[in-house]
Amino acid sequence: MSTTTAAAALVLDDVTLTYPDGDRRLTALDAVSLTVPPGSLTAVVGPSGSGKSSLLAVAATLMRPDSGRVTVAGRETTGMSEKERAALRRERVGIVFQQANLLPSLTAEEQLLAVEHLRGGSVRAARARAAELLESVGLDEAKRRRRPHQLSGGERQRVNIARALFGGPSVLLVDEPTSALDHERGARVMDLLAAVTRQHGTATVLVTHDRALLGRADRVVTMTDGRLG
Repeated sequence: MSTTTAAAALVLDDVTLTYPDGDRRLTALDAVSLTVPPGSLTAVVGPSGSGKSSLLAVAATLMRPDSGRVTVAGRETTGMSEKERAALRRERVGIVFQQANLLPSLTAEEQLLAVEHLRGGSVRAARARAAELLESVGLDEAKRRRRPHQLSGGERQRVNIARALFGGPSVLLVDEPTSALDHERGARVMDLLAAVTRQHGTATVLVTHDRALLGRADRVVTMTDGRLG
């Protein structure tokens, strides 16, 4: 493993995050520490309101913690400006949302090419990369040319995963990817996430409510009242 790959990890060190709640503050994350090596999948479980979404938001640098440190791909982020954090997200962080949020007028391939357009890159040069990624998540050429309404829920989630991987992220953050799928399709998506984590060497954090799928994870941690157990 190269030095660059070895450094491409996610580290949360003693992170605390609070929200205003009337005349007091509500603690969403309470001195949370978590290290996710590259090429490994960490699953986070816990009841609603326990802080799982806040954990993903802080890991994605979408929220700045009150205290503690967040390191992405070897870069400590908590002192960065919003512009610097946005650039880091574009370059190093992939996010798979609970809902695929695909643009209805674009084909599966065009969903990925739109990402390259927003990054200011060459769409023509990106076509081969898009085709390769979509094939790697199990979508053949015919399905790559279909629009979201022509794909099943599991297939839309596969496009979502390919889109998150398109920029070559070091960190992959996944929020309840199987919540809208039946058990069989959910299991296939989990198998895919485990495979792409190892294939692409990402440090993957997955929030899920489905404990039946946790066997695919390298590590399972439980969140309760803002603390990791």
